[in-house]
Amino acid sequence: MPDFSYEKETQNKGYKFVCGVDEAGRGPLAGPVCAAAVILPDDCEIEGLNDSKKISEKKRELLYDVIIEKAIAYSIAYGTLEEIEKYNILEATYIAMNRAIEGLETNADFALIDGNRVPKGISIPCETVVKGDSKSYSIAAASILAKVTRDRLMLEYDKKYPEYLFSSHKGYGTKAHYEAIKQHGVCEIHRLSFLKNVLG
Repeated sequence: MPDFSYEKETQNKGYKFVCGVDEAGRGPLAGPVCAAAVILPDDCEIEGLNDSKKISEKKRELLYDVIIEKAIAYSIAYGTLEEIEKYNILEATYIAMNRAIEGLETNADFALIDGNRVPKGISIPCETVVKGDSKSYSIAAASILAKVTRDRLMLEYDKKYPEYLFSSHKGYGTKAHYEAIKQHGVCEIHRLSFLKNVLG
């Protein structure tokens, strides 16, 4: 379970506002990639807070509201479909993370980032944490905000493109999604660079 040990260790080095950063949506065949940055108060307790992939959709929705209520600051941003196609998914993820950090109303002076690569362009000191969403409280909070935000967006797309069943798979490459693409072709939110092998 995540805790505040990474945040406290960083604060002991003299940093005050430590944000956790995570993304959602690097793997899907459709839609943007989403990133969130969260600064939580010291020893903030949010029951059930964990890696967004380890808890149910219903629980994530409940935690989303609690995180927003308790956070000192939070910010959610996207790497657009156009940026994914123009650069690549990794670069678009970095863009989203930078936007999230820069969008914080209280400026962070240090970032804890899920993963093993430091995103390009980050203007503050940072540290990567492998599987950080199951180790750091603020990264776990960011993972939930990013995941819920992106899932909600895909539900909106489902209303516009019901034939692709976005509400069930959120754009990931399930059997049903691939079959829908073969039947209906692609729509404007599909990542064509992810579908080269399918489209031929």
